Amino acid sequence: MRKATVNALPRLLAASCVAAIAGCSFVPPLERPAAPVASEWPQGATPAPGRDAAALAWQQFFTDPRLQALVAASLENNRDLRIAVARVEEARALHGIVRADRLPTINAAATASSARTPADLSASGIESINRRYDVAFAVTSFELDFWGRVRSLDQAALASYLATAEARESFRLSLIADVANAYFLLQEFEERIVLSRAAVTSRKENFELVARRRDAGLANELDYLSAQGSYEAARADAASLERSRAAAANALTLLVGATPSSLPPRKRLTERDVVPDLAVSVPSEALLRRPDVRAAEQRLVAANANIGAARAAFLPRIGISLAAGTASRSVSGLFDSGSGAWSFVPTLAVPLFDYGRNQSTLELAEARKVIAVADYERTLQQAFREVADLLSARDALAEQIRAQEAAERAQNERLRIAEARYKAGVSSYIEVLDAQRDAYLVSQLTVQARRLQLSTAAQLYKALGGGQESPTPARS
Repeated sequence: MRKATVNALPRLLAASCVAAIAGCSFVPPLERPAAPVASEWPQGATPAPGRDAAALAWQQFFTDPRLQALVAASLENNRDLRIAVARVEEARALHGIVRADRLPTINAAATASSARTPADLSASGIESINRRYDVAFAVTSFELDFWGRVRSLDQAALASYLATAEARESFRLSLIADVANAYFLLQEFEERIVLSRAAVTSRKENFELVARRRDAGLANELDYLSAQGSYEAARADAASLERSRAAAANALTLLVGATPSSLPPRKRLTERDVVPDLAVSVPSEALLRRPDVRAAEQRLVAANANIGAARAAFLPRIGISLAAGTASRSVSGLFDSGSGAWSFVPTLAVPLFDYGRNQSTLELAEARKVIAVADYERTLQQAFREVADLLSARDALAEQIRAQEAAERAQNERLRIAEARYKAGVSSYIEVLDAQRDAYLVSQLTVQARRLQLSTAAQLYKALGGGQESPTPARS
């Protein structure tokens, strides 16, 4: 008898699992919405042949050893990235909790109970003490998922986990690009400070020269005041750049989290080694490789699966509770012949009156799917704009830098001639001031343009999905 009882448990569990697995699903079919973007990049954003960003690790794209050390430190120490990684683990754990509901939970339990019945309540008129000891394996309230409700919740939890993993990858790529941008910006201010200090020195020398010429009667008071104003303006600009440099350094430190104690020497902006041209395919291919787009797609999958779970909630819910083991009046008799015991309790719950709860839950799930579709389409549109803007900027900045470098050479030559003419007494100091101001301004703008070119390359690398890690494997 006991052997037959023990063998009944695996058969019941197997039948329950088969019934649950064979259940139907009310999840509506999901088709990826058509990308609400143009099939080609806009005019002025012409893609060029080059290396595939997705196939380039960030160490291959950013080859500056100092920048590599800073990026590596940020991936290790950035607190926001740590939060994003923890969010992935949180979503993984939540999926594990929901997934566990698809299979029965088996518990091993041992219980003992004692009850005294007084004589006046006993049928025999004699007081009695009843004892019972049980040892059993039990399954409590396992839902047979005929309608796919639990399976739909599992699908939604898995998609939410994958969306979180993609969001973490998107943040990681943004962090790499942000560290590079902050590093380039800091270097821009470093180089502009060098220019400003040179301008301060040069204008101080000119101011002293004009002062001596005024004392000798060769320059008037207007030239003297003009030279003094130019010198003080250069000092003020240098102080402003120092302040901006400090802010840029602090921003980089915040991104990195903990700056390494020893770093390779800096390189000039003209020495940056980044891949100049990245291959750009048509929008439908380039955009769908981005992790933020994939994250939005997974959120859409989760919203769609929740509709299936909400629909299944209208149907009867079937559950079972079963146990098999031994029972006896004494501990010593638990394993005697004939002590086998089992119980099987099926339940059927049919929703009758819930005052619109299930209907409202379904409407909520359908509304959230509409939101998820719009979010997916908006993410695609934002990604399209970002890549298009960066492609246009890449082409325009290359031409801008060539023009400004030519203008810088011309303005420096103009300044040299103006200073020579003033020292020879054939022109006024106003001509020198104009040449100084224009030469200084174009030099500063050239440095800015070089930094913008590097920042654009870093952002385009990120926008095209470069530097991604291997995708996180989904649980089976």
